[in-house]
Amino acid sequence: MVFHPPVAIVAKAGDVGKYKVGLPAWNMILRGFMSGAYIAMGAGLATVCATGAAGFLGAGMAKVILGSVFPVGLIITVLTGAELFTGDAMLAPMAAFIHKISWASVINLWIWVYIGNLIGSLIYAYIMSMGPLTSWNAAGVGVANAFGVNAVAIAVGKISYFSAPAVWSLFLKAIGCNWLVNLAILLGICADDAVGKFFGIWFPIMAFVSTGFEHCVANMYFIPAGIMTAPYLTAEQAAGIGANLQSLSWATFVTNNLIVVTIGNIVGGLLFVGVIYWVAFKKEIAALK
Repeated sequence: MVFHPPVAIVAKAGDVGKYKVGLPAWNMILRGFMSGAYIAMGAGLATVCATGAAGFLGAGMAKVILGSVFPVGLIITVLTGAELFTGDAMLAPMAAFIHKISWASVINLWIWVYIGNLIGSLIYAYIMSMGPLTSWNAAGVGVANAFGVNAVAIAVGKISYFSAPAVWSLFLKAIGCNWLVNLAILLGICADDAVGKFFGIWFPIMAFVSTGFEHCVANMYFIPAGIMTAPYLTAEQAAGIGANLQSLSWATFVTNNLIVVTIGNIVGGLLFVGVIYWVAFKKEIAALK
């Protein structure tokens, strides 16, 4: 199995970032759409696979199951050349450090990819909400099934950050998430073969999901899927989820989660991976030129 040394990984990350910022806007959105849908595929699979697991295996093992299947989204993203905002939070700045590209081009990439990720996530959330998360009878009446109830419960949990300490916790979870996500990106760059990339990506992503960190693109699926499925809850199902269900809305999706998590993800990718690795290997990278 061929793998690259650390300095080569950092240099290649900068090269990848330079390529990405040079894409036209329409291509950034298209590739972002692809990755948003792929991350949603992993999130939807994780929701289904973890449903009911805690009652039989305990909360910890349920988290392991959730984390074990979620990485499919990033694996597909990396191996097929799609664009993920949280990965670009490290790769584009790395290009700015190494190749001296403008920060305006970095932000341009972030904006268009973020929009594409959101579109792809929302479309897949709708597919899941009207498909696997809801059961339909002969009269055309839909009722949330066990997977749908779990999807709504996950969404409610993700918007239930109401106090200042809770928001700080959310921010820290977002930093930890993208620290691990971008280590996964670097490990994916490390290997030249598909198997090496698979395992390099899988372990850090499994770790972030199982730990309970927060990823803005994943939440573009998790929370909208819950919002779209919530109308199909029975009164008994709604009562079982709890009082915070009343706070689940498109507004709280943005204010109680997405904004804070996006900022935290940028800090985790840009500072804790991009800046640190650039400083650590700056002299070695200069010697490669």
